[in-house]
Amino acid sequence: MSLPKVSVVGAGQVGATTAHLLALKGLADVTLIDIADGLAQGKALDLLQSAPIEGFRSHLAGTTDLGALSGSRLVVVTAGLPRKPGMSREDLLAANAAIVGPIADRIALDAADAVVIVVTNPLDVMVALVLQRTRFPRQRVLGMAGVLDSARLQTFVAQRLRVPPTEVQAMVLGSHGDLMVPVRGSIRVGDKAVTAVISDAELEQLFQRTRDGGAELVRLLKTGSAFYAPASSVVTMATAILKDTHAVLPVCVRLDGEYGLDDVCLGVPVQLGRGGAERVVEVTLTTGEREALVAAAKQITEMTRHLAALQPTDS
Repeated sequence: MSLPKVSVVGAGQVGATTAHLLALKGLADVTLIDIADGLAQGKALDLLQSAPIEGFRSHLAGTTDLGALSGSRLVVVTAGLPRKPGMSREDLLAANAAIVGPIADRIALDAADAVVIVVTNPLDVMVALVLQRTRFPRQRVLGMAGVLDSARLQTFVAQRLRVPPTEVQAMVLGSHGDLMVPVRGSIRVGDKAVTAVISDAELEQLFQRTRDGGAELVRLLKTGSAFYAPASSVVTMATAILKDTHAVLPVCVRLDGEYGLDDVCLGVPVQLGRGGAERVVEVTLTTGEREALVAAAKQITEMTRHLAALQPTDS
């Protein structure tokens, strides 16, 4: 049986690790695409040479040609610049929009039936940009952030309690940034609510560490940013889509009335399947959590409008 084709645009650490995991899990044939001559080709060849050792049958190829998007079942967009010291949020927004916008145009042209997972930051606004440029239905343009943020919170809770992270459940919604919204009622350790074993004050510290999770890794790595956990998060979403599992995951998607919010791309629980987002799942939130979700939506809306003002108008 042939495997579905997944194209990963951006062959940096996140993109290459995503390709590696897709191959190891036997989920797809993978095409790596990167503007840097030789980078995608070299990484794809290196990964392919591990197939006899690891025993996977996925084919991997690399190219600089966005035309290779053709035939993709799923496209993962990781291309973009990281935020550097002295760079404002607006600077990053403009720089990465200039990269992601043309990629979205080519996805619409060459992979018109694909589901798209966006990873590039600022994540929520990049999802809005890809939606606008591809003109795809909202079900087929998703952003990866909530899976990663939730995994970070699970890890920090597990470290505090000295239990395996797999014993902790948690869900983080909202924006991928300072206004992410940890859902306190979702956090359980085994069959216990986390509030039974961790004080509110300590939980708030863990929430703040989760919000600062990316920055903490940048400080430690000094010359890079997170890539193992982000790639695993992408592949978790890809698995739900490629295998049509109907799993419910925290995903950035455009809201059309859910949670009382309209026309904003925000992290919420979403059931994923073959066509992408099958439905937005509305969970019970406290008044504070709902207010935090609205605040996140307001910030994203303002950034999206700022980006729209930077975009050229149609002639």
